Amino acid sequence: MLTPAFDLSQDPDFLTIAIRVPYARVSEFDVYFEGSDFKFYAKPYFLRLTLPGRIVENGSEQGSYDADKGIFTIRLPKETPGQHFEGLNMLTALLAPRKSRTAKPLVEEIDASEIPEEVVDDEEFDWEIEQTPYEEVSESALNPQCHYGFGNLRSGVFQRLQDELNDVIDIKNPDFTPAAERRQKRLAAELAKFDPDHYLADFFEDEAIEQILKYNPWWIDKYSKMKAFLEKSQEEENHAALVSFSEEEKYQLRKFVNKSYLLDKKACRQVYYSLIDILLAYCYETRVTEGEKNVESAWNIRKLSPTLCWFETWTNVHEIMVSFGRRVLCYPLYRHFKLVVKACSDTIKILQLGKSAVLKCLLDIHKIFQENDPAYILNDLYISDYCVWIQKVKSKKLAALAEALKEVSLTKAQLGLELEELEAAALLVQEEETALKAAHSVSGQQTLCSSSEASDSEDSDSTVSSGNDSDSDSEQDELKDSPSETVNSLQGPFLEESSALLIVDGGVCKNTAIQESDANQGKPLASSQPLGVSGPLIEELGEQLKTTVQVSEPKSTTAVNHSNMQERDGRQTPND
Repeated sequence: MLTPAFDLSQDPDFLTIAIRVPYARVSEFDVYFEGSDFKFYAKPYFLRLTLPGRIVENGSEQGSYDADKGIFTIRLPKETPGQHFEGLNMLTALLAPRKSRTAKPLVEEIDASEIPEEVVDDEEFDWEIEQTPYEEVSESALNPQCHYGFGNLRSGVFQRLQDELNDVIDIKNPDFTPAAERRQKRLAAELAKFDPDHYLADFFEDEAIEQILKYNPWWIDKYSKMKAFLEKSQEEENHAALVSFSEEEKYQLRKFVNKSYLLDKKACRQVYYSLIDILLAYCYETRVTEGEKNVESAWNIRKLSPTLCWFETWTNVHEIMVSFGRRVLCYPLYRHFKLVVKACSDTIKILQLGKSAVLKCLLDIHKIFQENDPAYILNDLYISDYCVWIQKVKSKKLAALAEALKEVSLTKAQLGLELEELEAAALLVQEEETALKAAHSVSGQQTLCSSSEASDSEDSDSTVSSGNDSDSDSEQDELKDSPSETVNSLQGPFLEESSALLIVDGGVCKNTAIQESDANQGKPLASSQPLGVSGPLIEELGEQLKTTVQVSEPKSTTAVNHSNMQERDGRQTPND
């Protein structure tokens, strides 16, 4: 018999069941419903459902068949109009057989004489017979403290699959490693893996981190709708309607084998705590990839979850958050404390949305692991059981778990990685580098200013020199215009410029501009004299300009210049 694809929906008065049976013999089909039982048969399909509410046959039931799509649609009236049937999207739970309601003991010893010798042939076939797969007895029963898997119900798996699982988990020989030793090894491995440079790089260059934080996964929109719905109505029973499953997800649900889990109080607490740990890793993976799964998705989820890679057990919610925060800052590509806080917020929203949202996340994890070799083994150890178990969990339990997670306050100091000290040291180094850069910038500006001032002074010196040249040219013009005043005009510049001599180590250096001025002033004097005397006079003036004059005081310098001028005047007198 094949189990067909089916879907359930409801309105206040009717329950609608859509059953897809392509290539079925629709001319012969049977439908049976009474109370919470529903059965459908159309060769080769058979469907048996245990409904969360009661239905009744009162003549208002309806049925139709779409031959193009091959879908039977059956509308059944509710026994209590207006009742809301919870969990209609929990397909695996709906396929489960109805629990036996009897006061007889589940195990009863009987004598051989009480066993009937014959079996009546016309006895109706019992559809409620439960078939369970064969499970091999673990050989590690001698070491019962080393358990792992969903509810710590598994052991001995790695004795047979050690080679295949080396790339899946971080712990070696989990069958012989107690829980306390696992934690010690995990903490040591995290400390060895932590890279301060990588952390500080993401801390200061956080553009990509901020972009990741802005991404809104699918549960953000669902959570906003739930809050808006609660503001209008105080009913919480319709939260499951906000989360729908795709056809692929429904197919996954139909493939699961329904199980019942016998968990004591301690094991049940471990299951809830490990669920938080797995959801935290999934939320981080979904956010950093922005919902686009890649080849690293399976690695991210199992690496960030100590439950999956170290088979860790928990005692409270706070240590789950501390462990998750440490692993986020040690292993993945993006290592920032804000991502830890954001993943916690996302997990709270998923838990508050109810078991439908949690189941949708678990189905996505199951698909990621199933497509990754050898991570698919984690489905057998954890995820498949979670997908079946969560369908029977009350949403109030998940809401209480969300409140417990919301009350947890996580700080960087609690992670034990000295993050605050690293950040303070890095900020101090950054401030010093900024100050050095500012100092270099100021010194560079001062150098530029000094060089510009030097160039300005050179320009001003050249301007002064050109001004002296222009003055000498104007004096030449005056000498040409009035030759009779040559001697008087010649004395003036010598007397005036004699005071411009520079005294260096007791010696006197003449300014180049003065020499040029004297030479220029000598030319009009020679041109104004007769030809016979002009030659010796010019040579004498040239020799006198080249002679080094040594003086001890400016007054003596003036006196020497004055005597020279008188001597020249005496030589010029015969020509007059």
